[in-house]
Amino acid sequence: MSIFEYNGSALIAMVGKNCFAIASDRRLGVQLQTIATDFQRIYKVHDRLFIGLSGLATDAQTLYQRLVFRHKLYQLREERDMKPETFASLVSALLYEKRFGPYFCQPVIAGLSDEDKPFICTMDSIGAKELAKDFVVAGTASESLYGACEAVFKPDMEPEELFETVSQALLSSVDRDCLSGWGGHVYVVTPTEVKERILKGRMD
Repeated sequence: MSIFEYNGSALIAMVGKNCFAIASDRRLGVQLQTIATDFQRIYKVHDRLFIGLSGLATDAQTLYQRLVFRHKLYQLREERDMKPETFASLVSALLYEKRFGPYFCQPVIAGLSDEDKPFICTMDSIGAKELAKDFVVAGTASESLYGACEAVFKPDMEPEELFETVSQALLSSVDRDCLSGWGGHVYVVTPTEVKERILKGRMD
């Protein structure tokens, strides 16, 4: 088994009309044994920027702590929040720094720029960025997530429709992956508000 699949995970970020959604499953497992059913994979950097970390859970938590530290230093020096593009470059640099003993994580970054334009990207464990204009996925359920997202995505969705689309894609995909699941955690972010919702899924 790959070390990336050890804890199981499913992550997805999708853009809408001046908004974005980022969603994850809630299962923390050790291979096929479920350890927790309320594990947090999505972290808030600031009100308009979120990061999801799939892969090895311990590395994800360590990486997040280092990113918080770097972001706070940036806020103190610049007296403003980091733009999503800048933050993606920071994450990429941090991962590449450790390329000979990498963090076993696949980050998914989603944010709104100053012009309220959604930005999403993902990268591999050594920081090679993959930018997208529709959706990005990561984790053990990524194959079925690609299929579900391709089927349901359409451009310029309003926040409520975007929530529905992301939720359906996530729930139907984790049903096809035994290492992720146990409900979902969805954030829908618009220029004025952040909506957080918990989804109930199959509990097996």
